[in-house]
Amino acid sequence: MCTRLVYLGPEGRILTARSMDWKVDIGTNIWALPRGVERTGEADSESMHWTAEYGSIVATAYDIATTDGMNEAGLAANLLWLSESEYPDWDGEEPAMSISLWAQYMLDNFATVAEAVEHVRDEDFVVVSETVPGEDRLATLHLSLSDATGDSAILEYVDGDLVIHHDREYQIMTNSPTFDKQRALAEYWEQIGGTVMLPGTNRPADRFVRASFYTDAIPQVEDCREATANVFSVIRNVSVPHGITTPNAPHISSTRWRTVVDHKDGIYYFESALTPNVFWVELDNIDFSSDADARTLQLGPDQSEVFSDDVSSHFTAADPFPFLGVQTT
Repeated sequence: MCTRLVYLGPEGRILTARSMDWKVDIGTNIWALPRGVERTGEADSESMHWTAEYGSIVATAYDIATTDGMNEAGLAANLLWLSESEYPDWDGEEPAMSISLWAQYMLDNFATVAEAVEHVRDEDFVVVSETVPGEDRLATLHLSLSDATGDSAILEYVDGDLVIHHDREYQIMTNSPTFDKQRALAEYWEQIGGTVMLPGTNRPADRFVRASFYTDAIPQVEDCREATANVFSVIRNVSVPHGITTPNAPHISSTRWRTVVDHKDGIYYFESALTPNVFWVELDNIDFSSDADARTLQLGPDQSEVFSDDVSSHFTAADPFPFLGVQTT
């Protein structure tokens, strides 16, 4: 499920791209969520509570979880599958939040990766997983963060503990294995180089290597249009052709959609695998004030509705989607 990369261009031209790979349609729609919203972690009586400091544009999964997005301060958050994830055994007493809110919590509260990392290192709370809709297994995910300075962090739960990888150099993330092993793979392939051969399968480790090589290889330009085109070309290169699914391996499945975040200009680009064009949201054209309505852009089954250009004016007011809560009984 997915690849994520960060492009570090000149003059602050920072772009974050991701692909969403899954075996079935995950019911994605795009939402504009205002600041000032009172939110709960949806984890029963010990839920965390907070007020959204920043508004955000997000892409959902099943309209019950934020799986991708950026806030008005330029922070991006991306959830990707990680089969090796092992979450803490929650005793029902520690402050907690449902995994459906993990990315949203970051977008609501922080402007930079450094702020988010400092907070999660100091704050004593746990993320609690829930079952994937329509399946009998837990959602096993890891979270990437990036910001307008080009900083990055990868957050994973390994053996029940939160592991944080924080460095500007951590530009690439896929799925399995855990990020420390992904870095070891990258070091191996750096010695080989990518001009003679690159691994070409749709396995996460191979996608990691290709994304790493091409992110470094494409021209470093400040021009918005050219930089965005370059980054889209890389995320398409590591996408999985539509219609391909590997049984019992949802992280090796068709790419459903792709996004690119322009941190400098505040633009959220979206491309569905089933439509012929890219559209985008210019955050400056969205009302994120505390008295604004939540607004949505409904993308249709398999994100097959066709849009073009800046779609900010196409959003319609709607009741906010409900985040999936933790079942405690």
